[in-house]
Amino acid sequence: MTAAQRHVLQAALVLVAVYVTAIAPNWLDLFTLMQVTLFAAMAVLSLSLAFIWGYGGILSFGQTAFFGLGAYVYAVAAINFGDSTNAILLAIVLPALFAAALGYFVFYGRISDVYLGVITLTVTLILFNVVNSTAGDEYAIGSARLGGFNGIPAVPTFNMPYDPAAILSPEQSWYVTAGVLIGVYVLLRVVLASPFGRVAVAVRENEVRASLLGYDPRLVKLLVFVFGGAIAGLAGALYVNWGAFVGPTIFSLSLSAEIIIWITIGGLGTLVGPIVGCFLIQYLNSQIGSQQAFNSYLVLGVILVAFVLLLPKGLVPTARELALKIARFASERRRPTPPAAAPQTEGAE
Repeated sequence: MTAAQRHVLQAALVLVAVYVTAIAPNWLDLFTLMQVTLFAAMAVLSLSLAFIWGYGGILSFGQTAFFGLGAYVYAVAAINFGDSTNAILLAIVLPALFAAALGYFVFYGRISDVYLGVITLTVTLILFNVVNSTAGDEYAIGSARLGGFNGIPAVPTFNMPYDPAAILSPEQSWYVTAGVLIGVYVLLRVVLASPFGRVAVAVRENEVRASLLGYDPRLVKLLVFVFGGAIAGLAGALYVNWGAFVGPTIFSLSLSAEIIIWITIGGLGTLVGPIVGCFLIQYLNSQIGSQQAFNSYLVLGVILVAFVLLLPKGLVPTARELALKIARFASERRRPTPPAAAPQTEGAE
């Protein structure tokens, strides 16, 4: 597939996503629409890890640290400001700054990839225990009580920009969440098509060669890590807007593992794959949870093992390869066969 064909396909996917976003409230009941809104918010989180892992080569086991931090920052800011506009901005900026501080020590300290995963996982556990220990009345930021293991209930949801009285309806929240998902996808496509995106992929492939070409792999990986942290923080704000609640379980290790499962099933090294994997697994979780017949984590484990063994590249890359093979086979079938050469008779000059 040529670059032009890929761009046309990506533009078509965006147009289809915009169309589906526009008509979804007309076709779905309110409960299903709210459920799909949650799926879209978590898909933004999956894109944050898909970018830094699939294109930056940075496997972070603690992406929920930035996700949860963005959720708590939004909740505290929205309660104190009474307006969601600046709260959303802070939910993006503060996790990005935290990712910059953490990433500086990790990448400029030349810590290997294995220890990077351990450090991000440890940071998530630290944040979980810290937030879980804030149950007293003295643990408050302004008028927002952190609540410890009880979390922060009744968080103000999104409103129109700088108009706290205009609270978004569930349908409007769906438009915002799905619009953010589409916008983040397009933004990441633009970043990957830019010189910085190409350098990030080059650093992922071979840091030594990239450094010999004059690039600083540490700085490139740091910027990729910060960008992923900012997207995860935005996903945290979208999550709180959906449920109007945030608690310490947002830092749970099970969610960290689930994000990796989404990307593994959808396809590492793609952006559509993690979105597909996120929607698919969350839908299966909701169906299993409603029936209460199986343990959802057991089913997730079985699905992960099956995909690793049978479809190691994930759904989207496998479907892409299959489509290319079918198209190549069809083009060969349509190609006219050359006429057979006329037989020569013996003794012919």
